[in-house]
Amino acid sequence: MKIMTPLISIIVPCYKVEKYLPKCIDSIINQSYKNLEIFLVDDGSPDNTGQICDDYAVKDNRVKVIHKTNGGLSDARNAAIGDYILFIDSDDIVAENHVEHLYNMIRKTNSDIAIDIIQPFYEGSEPIIDTLQGKQEAVYNADEILKKMFYQKE
Repeated sequence: MKIMTPLISIIVPCYKVEKYLPKCIDSIINQSYKNLEIFLVDDGSPDNTGQICDDYAVKDNRVKVIHKTNGGLSDARNAAIGDYILFIDSDDIVAENHVEHLYNMIRKTNSDIAIDIIQPFYEGSEPIIDTLQGKQEAVYNADEILKKMFYQKE
């Protein structure tokens, strides 16, 4: 019997990121979790961002491109929905097991939302992209997480 894994939609809003976008997309298409649809939302970018998106759609059938007039980050993020949604910014690089790790956290804790912390890096340096390195897991109820997010704690 084949076990069905949920479809996870990854939405990447793209605006003036031609310099960063290929690394971002490569890190997403190389995920260990494979049942993905990847929406690259070209938010009316005036550079080659839209063409880069189209090129990746030809290379990988999980990649879908939405070209729209510029409406901002939130407008671009709301362009697509699946069983689960993951937002990744177009100048981010994610670990190979990022999606799988978040999905497993949801299953393990029977949660509706999984949030991972970021590891900042600066242009010209190489990021550390090990999802599990030095991290602690925590489970919060809705009130707790809203307070933490509102007050920018953790």
